[in-house]
Amino acid sequence: MEIAEPEGTRPSETATEEPMPEVEAAFEEIEVDAPRVGIIMGSANDKAKMQPAGEALHEKGIRYEVRVMSAHRDPEKVREYCHAARMRGLKVIIAAAGMSAALPGAAAAHTDLPVVGVPLTGTSLGGLDALLSAVQMPPGVPVGCVAIDGAKNAGLLAARIINS
Repeated sequence: MEIAEPEGTRPSETATEEPMPEVEAAFEEIEVDAPRVGIIMGSANDKAKMQPAGEALHEKGIRYEVRVMSAHRDPEKVREYCHAARMRGLKVIIAAAGMSAALPGAAAAHTDLPVVGVPLTGTSLGGLDALLSAVQMPPGVPVGCVAIDGAKNAGLLAARIINS
């Protein structure tokens, strides 16, 4: 006894599938273990202060990447990184900076991903300048902000965003 398959469930035996090289190339570039969170900071000197963010993400099993880029010295680098973040698989950007702390706002201006700002203590004002800069964003450019030097909470918040 032969069972007939419903229409449209089996490809036609006369149809030939054309290869799609652009699509195939795109899938070859996708990394299964690609980072989900980007941690960016304005100076290499900030790495020690931002280490707790990476540790919190690591404890939650979330891959991340770390980059140094200044909103003032490398504005084009910041723009390119944030513009391509979603396409590369990132889900959240943690942006840390001291003094004028322009990096979180610059990041938020160039992506629609959630941006968590980490104001860092600088050489004066105890980080208050960075805190005010990170939280006083204009409408339409949202930045979530944690405490001064609050890198661990930034990592935990990023994990909650990803797992929500």
